Amino acid sequence: MTLHFGRVLGAALVAGVASISAVFAQDSGNRVAVTSDWNVFAEENPKECWGVTVPKETVNTRDGQPVSVRRGDILLFVTYRPGSPAEISFTGGYPFAEGSKIGVDVDGKTFELIADGEWAWAAPGTDDTILTAMKSGSQAVLTARSGKGTQTKDTFSLRGFTAAVTEAETRCK
Repeated sequence: MTLHFGRVLGAALVAGVASISAVFAQDSGNRVAVTSDWNVFAEENPKECWGVTVPKETVNTRDGQPVSVRRGDILLFVTYRPGSPAEISFTGGYPFAEGSKIGVDVDGKTFELIADGEWAWAAPGTDDTILTAMKSGSQAVLTARSGKGTQTKDTFSLRGFTAAVTEAETRCK
């Protein structure tokens, strides 16, 4: 599981911004398209292309009560590499609870991602099923738990998703 986040963060630092989210508002050297709520990036070495978005809403709770917490960048990705299937990944901006699963709800269809540190991926062989649901959905809600016990709920728009992943896949054939 290659982490492309470092390249995007590098682009953010080169652009002189403090947050990866700010890269989306600027013209990054490796951003190749914007499709509604999704951005498409491409790298040549190694060749990989991805669609990425930030949440429209985040809710943080502890013991059922809303809490204010500091989180890093919250990003949902779909990555393509030549000769490989799509890879769905998520970073919630904090270390996930050890051994936890991240719930994914796409318009009532539920899936799980497997947490590993601050990142989570679809279980092997499930990326295509989640991808299909996301292409026909309007939003994806990801729920997770931090190592400190905070429950998070991040709502991502899927507006422009199909166009973004089609662009990323086409660029990385």
